[in-house]
Amino acid sequence: KGDNKMLRRFKVILEPEAGGGYSVYVPALPGCASQGETIEECMVNAKEAIGLYLESLKEDNIPLPESDVLLEEVEVNA
Repeated sequence: KGDNKMLRRFKVILEPEAGGGYSVYVPALPGCASQGETIEECMVNAKEAIGLYLESLKEDNIPLPESDVLLEEVEVNA
């Protein structure tokens, strides 16, 4: 089949939850989020969520995002 899939990379943000586990967000894909008890579980769940998100964009004929977000660090005196 001519399934012209290409490898895409997306940055994810993991935030610890007060009750344990993590929430994971994909800044380049608004509304794409998941969660998990461990970082490893979050990464598996994020990959699945991204796949479903991209599939729904294709089904709705919405173009895939061209680029991901940039992440930089800033140092401040506190």
